[in-house]
Amino acid sequence: MIIVGLGNPGVKYERTRHNAGFMVVDYFAQCIDVKIKDKGFSSLYGTTSAGGERIILAKPQTYMNLSGEAVKGLASYYKESPENILIIYDDIELPLGQIRIRKEGSGGTHNGMKNIIQELGSTNIKRIRVGLGVDKNMDLKDYVLERLPKEQMEIVDKMKMKISEGLVEYIKDKDFDKLMQKCNGLVK
Repeated sequence: MIIVGLGNPGVKYERTRHNAGFMVVDYFAQCIDVKIKDKGFSSLYGTTSAGGERIILAKPQTYMNLSGEAVKGLASYYKESPENILIIYDDIELPLGQIRIRKEGSGGTHNGMKNIIQELGSTNIKRIRVGLGVDKNMDLKDYVLERLPKEQMEIVDKMKMKISEGLVEYIKDKDFDKLMQKCNGLVK
């Protein structure tokens, strides 16, 4: 299984809305004691195993819009099909605090997810969308690349915890429906 958090590399983008996927994967890695420090496949990644299955946690270093290149490289090397890949990413279409987990679907308006679907040639990719809302008074690019204010970061921290708790159970029991039931909803 490959679990990928989407974001942009570099200090400049830390704690920005577009790096919510990185934040969740970093927090989850701490929960299961995985160091994301290996470099390859245009990613930083770390590996572990659970229940006899290899788990790869990855953060593409290609910048958001080319995330598919990294995911395809990992999938090819580890011989994982799209069905065994889980992508975690920010979503401005969802209100702040909303978590939405799905087994498959389009990339919607998210360019990183669209690129992954294009590169893997499949929409059958599990995903966790981290709702961050939108400010209609700001340019979209500026909004997603803006650092999260403290009060919004507190909500993102709660989402990281809830998602990570669900993922710990998911890698043990492989029940994606249970993960959806546990995590889908609004975190306040």
